[in-house]
Amino acid sequence: MSDAPAPADPAAPVDLTVRPAAPADLPALVALHARARATYYPDGVPDDGTDWTAAWRGALERPDGRVLVGVRAGTTVALASFRPPGDDAAAGTVKLFQFHVDPGHWRAGIGSALHAACVSRWREAGLRTAVLDVHTGNARARAFYAAHGWTADPARPAWADDHHLHLRFDVPGGRADGE
Repeated sequence: MSDAPAPADPAAPVDLTVRPAAPADLPALVALHARARATYYPDGVPDDGTDWTAAWRGALERPDGRVLVGVRAGTTVALASFRPPGDDAAAGTVKLFQFHVDPGHWRAGIGSALHAACVSRWREAGLRTAVLDVHTGNARARAFYAAHGWTADPARPAWADDHHLHLRFDVPGGRADGE
C-alpha cells in the first residue's frame, strides 16, 4: 500500500489533507481517539487497562499496517488504522481497526474523505474486502458505514450479548471486481 498522500477527493473539504501518520502524530492520535470514543460510551469510556499510547505506537510501527490522518489547518481531525485481520480471513481482506473523526469536526465531509482515502489505498493494494467491528451503541458510526456501503458480515454473525457488529465492505475495483 502506498504511503503517498491520498489523491484529492472532489467532495472533500478543500482544506483537508489525508496523509500517512508519522511518529510525531502520536499524541494527537491518542487524544483524538479518546475524544471520539467518549461520544459512544454514555457512562464513560471503560478502563480495560489498554495503554493507548503504546497501542498507537505499535500501529505506527507495524510493517503490515497503515495509519492515516486527516489534517485541517494544522490540526489532526481524523484518523484511520488498518491492516490484515490476523485471523482466518480470506486472502485479499483488510481490517479497519480504528476510524474516528474529532467530534468538533463532524458533518463536514471529513469522514467521507478519509473513507475514500482508505478505499483508494485498498484498491491500489489489490484488496477485495474490508471488515470492521463497530460498537452496537454507536448509532452515528453505524449510519456512516451503512451510507458508505458496509453491510453485515455473513461470515461473522454477532452473538446475542456481543457489543459489536461485524461489517464488511466490497472494495470497488478490487480483485473480486476484475477476476
